[in-house]
Amino acid sequence: MSRPHLASGPEGPGALRPLLDTVLDALREGGEARGGPLPAGGPEAVTRRVRDAVGDVLPRQGSDDALHTLVRALAEGAADPAHPLCAAHLHCPPLAVATAADLAVSVLNPSLDSWDQAPAASELEALVTWTLAREVGAADALVTTGGTESNQLALLLAREAHGGVRLVYGANAHHSLHRAAWLLGLPDPVVVPAPAGTMDPAALCEALTELPGPLLVAATAGTTDAGLIDPLPEIADLCAAHGARLHIDAAYGGGLLFSDRHRGRLDGLARAHTVTLDLHKLGWQPVAAGLLTVRDEGDLAALEHRADYLNADDDTEAGLPDLLGRSLRTTRRPDILKIAVTLKTLGREGIGELVDQVCARAQELADLIAAHPGFELYDRPVISTVLFRPAEATDDAVAAVRRTLLHEGRAVLGRAALDGRLWLKATLLNPHTRPGDLATLLKLVEGHTPR
Repeated sequence: MSRPHLASGPEGPGALRPLLDTVLDALREGGEARGGPLPAGGPEAVTRRVRDAVGDVLPRQGSDDALHTLVRALAEGAADPAHPLCAAHLHCPPLAVATAADLAVSVLNPSLDSWDQAPAASELEALVTWTLAREVGAADALVTTGGTESNQLALLLAREAHGGVRLVYGANAHHSLHRAAWLLGLPDPVVVPAPAGTMDPAALCEALTELPGPLLVAATAGTTDAGLIDPLPEIADLCAAHGARLHIDAAYGGGLLFSDRHRGRLDGLARAHTVTLDLHKLGWQPVAAGLLTVRDEGDLAALEHRADYLNADDDTEAGLPDLLGRSLRTTRRPDILKIAVTLKTLGREGIGELVDQVCARAQELADLIAAHPGFELYDRPVISTVLFRPAEATDDAVAAVRRTLLHEGRAVLGRAALDGRLWLKATLLNPHTRPGDLATLLKLVEGHTPR
């Protein structure tokens, strides 16, 4: 094996160039070998191919071929979110420019736990988070690993601001909210019915009237199952009337802020005390790219923390920025760079156009389903998620057709249980998907449905 090189420093660029060619070649070869949105053969076949490729994980002597071999194996065994028939989850195909920016972060390897480890990155994060917070109507924003961490922080800030809090959320809410309440030692959450897939304001009013405070209401702007948006203005009115704090989980729907056409669906967002955003969904960022916006900067005092080797009092008094209060994490990579590069490269109009494209594809898929006698449409899509099922099929048949397509590597569809029935879920986050791809998807489902 040749002498290992560093990624940064004077020799870094020269060492990286041939390695990047190796990676790109391996990605191409692996994708060609896969031949579809998912590797065929199911878990057993994938396990066998990966183990054959890896061999001895920790050999006595290293190999110069390891990078090519393992990247190729990973690509061959990947679920490719850029494939138009990979449409199960809120898992976007990342933009090339954002991915390139992420490489720079890996090369420089800054850590946002003290200014002297990330001088420029800390200032860039301050600029971009301030801008995105203003988009929501908030005062500040923290960078997180995604919706789960953002929701946990929202509950933590609420608990610390009020000396304890009881969480109230809809039956349609993300599972991370219940887990966050458990993790923080809060009382069992109160679940409000969501009979039409969104929180029922009348039931929320009843709960807020009967429950002792302090209360935190968590609304959802873009449910995981169907992409639905709670009636945010009504919920905000009820919270204001009852003195409850409001958090809105807009991990999915928050990307609508960039679209002039769809932004109005988020009316009421600015009235929340905290808002979860997640730009590795409708933002086309590599994982991770989450944020939590905060309306009252004073809430962030709960995160203040001292470690003399990172933010000594005399250093802070001398003007060195204190970064420990920006996260519960210590070591933290500057995920803000890829976001900043994307915002600057595409601008509001460019990102908004991507949002409009995937929302339009969802409407087109819904049209195809509604016009097809062999399918049943759950409802018109609100964002870019479409639920459907083969007409007259049992739930077992719906589950079976999804697993068959997965096993054959032909298509990746999600599943959602709503209204007492199981639905296939297509989450369209690929702006390059075309109407012909949508027709192919339906043809595959139709051809694999048991009769």
